[in-house]
Amino acid sequence: MNQVKAKWDREPRWPAVIALLASGGLYMALPPSLVAGPRWVLPAIILALVIPTVISHRVGRHALNHWLGLIVTSVVTIAMILSLIYLVAALPSHKEAPRELLRSAASLWITNVLVFALWYWRLDAGGPNQRDLNAAHTEGAFLFPQMTLDNTGTAPIPESRWSPNFVDYLFVAFNTSTALSPTDAPVLARWAKLLMMVQATISLAVIVLLAARAVNIL
Repeated sequence: MNQVKAKWDREPRWPAVIALLASGGLYMALPPSLVAGPRWVLPAIILALVIPTVISHRVGRHALNHWLGLIVTSVVTIAMILSLIYLVAALPSHKEAPRELLRSAASLWITNVLVFALWYWRLDAGGPNQRDLNAAHTEGAFLFPQMTLDNTGTAPIPESRWSPNFVDYLFVAFNTSTALSPTDAPVLARWAKLLMMVQATISLAVIVLLAARAVNIL
């Protein structure tokens, strides 16, 4: 019990909370034409869901924590996709100034990284609560390099006590949005492959939209 509690303390949830709050802040940076309703609505919803999510984790209500986390991540995902649709629809009419377009595309690209990092973190190997119960991370949707090494970083044995945290999934999501493919962590699960395809498609769409607009301006 003490070992599990110590491991829990080494894997704080604050990086995921910061990612959610950052997504709300990036949403507020979008112009009014790219958001559904007032810009403060999404950050307010995020904050309203994050607070009980944190509390449920602190009091040990893991099932409730898991579902609240899925709900708030789903809300941010839907808002991001809607903003991307609005951006695509606005390009032919040239409603957005070049500077606003660049800022909007950058905000959506960064949000894309954060959102899918949250999905990978929430779903891999049953989620963070389930991973905390395991002494080591030996199987999951992603084959991290550390999963093939022992504590010395040399021997390829599965007994290593290493376990991924949010930053590891953020790195996977960042690579997917930049290289449009996994790099250091091969993808094993079909659901993760599908999510990566969606993430890469969104990232590619944002990049192509920027390139097309830049050529049109020139």
